[in-house]
Amino acid sequence: MSHARTRLVAAAMVAAVTVTATACGSSSNGSGSSSSTGGSASASATSAATSSAPSTSSAAALQGDIAFNDVKLGEPRDKLKSALAGKSLAGVNPSVVVNVTAAYWDAAKQGVANANKELGIDAKFQEPTQEDITQQLSILNTLLSQSSTGFSVSAIQPSSLSSFISKAESQKVPVIAIDSPLDTFKSVPLYLGTPNYDAGQKAGEAMKQLLPDGGDVAILVGSLTALNATQRIQGFKDAVKGSGVKVFQVYNDGGDANKALQNASAAFQADGNLKGLYGVYSYDGPSAGQAVQSAGKVQVVADDSEPKTLDFLKSGVIQAMVLQQP
Repeated sequence: MSHARTRLVAAAMVAAVTVTATACGSSSNGSGSSSSTGGSASASATSAATSSAPSTSSAAALQGDIAFNDVKLGEPRDKLKSALAGKSLAGVNPSVVVNVTAAYWDAAKQGVANANKELGIDAKFQEPTQEDITQQLSILNTLLSQSSTGFSVSAIQPSSLSSFISKAESQKVPVIAIDSPLDTFKSVPLYLGTPNYDAGQKAGEAMKQLLPDGGDVAILVGSLTALNATQRIQGFKDAVKGSGVKVFQVYNDGGDANKALQNASAAFQADGNLKGLYGVYSYDGPSAGQAVQSAGKVQVVADDSEPKTLDFLKSGVIQAMVLQQP
């Protein structure tokens, strides 16, 4: 195996260990098989959990599950471990750079620590304090200048990474995508993450059940350009198409939980027919829940299982979560 290939495999290995972190549990009204898709360039898992608290809606109780397909997610990890057996990893120090500081990424940070222990390498985990393109690029370029041997990146805005990816490619430093695809770059050979369009569809289907009589829904999101965000929003819109559920407005908070709370409160003020909120990024769920507590009852579907989202789910403030394996 060439040194460049070893670096690519090691970078993918860190992401694979990260991706297979244990799922967070929650209350659920049902059980079943989770949605899981994967191919030669992806590994993914999506699951849904629903509140056990009674809903004020006339809809039937949502059915969800919290069973991730860890066996499928473990396949790339095991294959990579086999490929690395007996290979020297001296000087291999890949980096995982995510899109924002959030509780969602705590499991990924632990996954990197697990990979370091398991592989005997020194992988770095870096997260911008805000969802700021300039800050993310600064982190990436600094790590590249410090001879990081591979990158797993959750891009805030794919197009902003053009110069960094070109520079990394010229130095034979591999880059793979996690959480949000980088499909436009031919040099990025791998995506590890959830099928985001499917996740958005799950959220939209849940919202239709929660609002059988229809109504306006506001979407809270941290980016209007990241592919994971645009794909989830499109999946949600397609799922509710033809029903009485209508997307009133998409509010961009730029990765700021306080701004997300302001946006949720603004949605209540702007639309007297507001019946639902869909939180796309992990912190959007808690922000939506806080707004509901202050402004009035609407149905909330949230992505990801931040601790506060889970608390709101148990108390019935949030009705459903669509979960990933960070």
